Amino acid sequence: MFRHKFVDMRSLADTRPRLHVSGWIRSACLIGCALFPSAAALAADSVVSEYRIAETIELDRVPSWFPVDFCLLTHEDRQYAAYYDAEHRMIMAHRRLGDTRWEKTELPTKVVWDSHNYITLAVDRRGDLHVAGNMHCVPLIYFRTREPNNIATLERQTMTGREETRCTYPRFLEDRDGNLLFSYRSGGSGNGKRLYNRYDSKSKTWRRFLDTPLFEGEGKRNAYPLGPSRGPDGLFHVVWVWRDTPDCATNHHLSYARSRDLKTWESADGKPAALPMTLDQEQTWVDPIPPGGGIINGCEKLSFDSERRPIISYHKQDAKGHMQIYVARFEGGEWKRRPVTSWDRKIVFSGRGAMPFIGISLTGLTKTGPDHLVIKYRHRDFGSGRIVLDERRLKPVAIPVAVSPEWPRGFLDPTIEFPGIRVKIARDLGVPLETRTAPAKRYVLRWETLGPHFDRPRRPPLPPASKLELVTLEAIPASPRARKRKP
Repeated sequence: MFRHKFVDMRSLADTRPRLHVSGWIRSACLIGCALFPSAAALAADSVVSEYRIAETIELDRVPSWFPVDFCLLTHEDRQYAAYYDAEHRMIMAHRRLGDTRWEKTELPTKVVWDSHNYITLAVDRRGDLHVAGNMHCVPLIYFRTREPNNIATLERQTMTGREETRCTYPRFLEDRDGNLLFSYRSGGSGNGKRLYNRYDSKSKTWRRFLDTPLFEGEGKRNAYPLGPSRGPDGLFHVVWVWRDTPDCATNHHLSYARSRDLKTWESADGKPAALPMTLDQEQTWVDPIPPGGGIINGCEKLSFDSERRPIISYHKQDAKGHMQIYVARFEGGEWKRRPVTSWDRKIVFSGRGAMPFIGISLTGLTKTGPDHLVIKYRHRDFGSGRIVLDERRLKPVAIPVAVSPEWPRGFLDPTIEFPGIRVKIARDLGVPLETRTAPAKRYVLRWETLGPHFDRPRRPPLPPASKLELVTLEAIPASPRARKRKP
């Protein structure tokens, strides 16, 4: 087994994206591999940080004893933050940019210990705020303002009133015409369907966007999708796995489809994919991994190469039962699947609820230089690092690549002294993908928490509540010397 240069995986903090309503994909991921001949083959961090901390504003104290995702949305000159406070109450906060004071309102719902129960936001064409969250197989929890920019007028609402009794995974997005959509799962893990609603801002009412679910488990399974989100080719792309039961080991069949309008769907080779999409539509299969084959929902990541072709990174077992990282790209009329690791270790996982680290995690591919892509990984036995791939062949290559760190030095260092504490980040949903590469100013929420615990309470002792902070980051121009080091 080759040696690897390990990197601090705090740079891969839990920053699961909540897509802002433009629907653009943020390519982010975590991956593990051991194919390099020397430590020099792995990318080294740049010595110059891209951003500095310009301002920090404390919003509140929040739970550190379990992780659940919060939400930040900047819309024009206003900023909204949604979170659970230390008493587990859902709080909505609002400010004008440049103001250090936050207006807050408590919403009538409290989270328990369920890490599925994230919060998500959207602002419609009238300026009304939409809030959804704290849902894991429960009736729809959705709020909307009566008056634009006035969070004190948030009221709980229904949408269509149909199939809103067992809701999970709320998400706001936009169709190609800029109409606000809302998607969620109706049903449970192993038996569910994905439904889509469309909002009419004039009548302030919701109706079904699709006549059928996007995915239908037929009472036997449910889909766990990434997306749909708009890619660099202007199309909407979605990647998913199917799952048969609440046990995460029963994930199977990595799949893909695309659409121009979110209504008519097709496979990568242009074959129609009738709605609702079901398991038997083989034209959508990327890799027909069987249940127990080593894939887990959430590990699949979608990226695009220089020719705007989709590339999916994921993990599964090889023929010997060893866990490996794979990349799949549609080439020459078919999905070409390539392992990028040669590990000799098995990683077996199973369980229900929000899973702790199962032994492997990975990212999608990010561009570095004109001809190379980078994957970040974490592995139970082989540590953490980066893999550099030749973009044309999608094969690991032994070249040094300078990668500037995403966060200022020490930004991901916890301040709470308690075993297992880590930093969580909520990115700004109001920043579209095309400006995320090098915006002059960025906003994030930062707090600290323990990792997932199967959605069950922990026994004391527990860490103290964490500070929830809004952090403004400003870009630091690279020095001429640093620029010369970059490929």
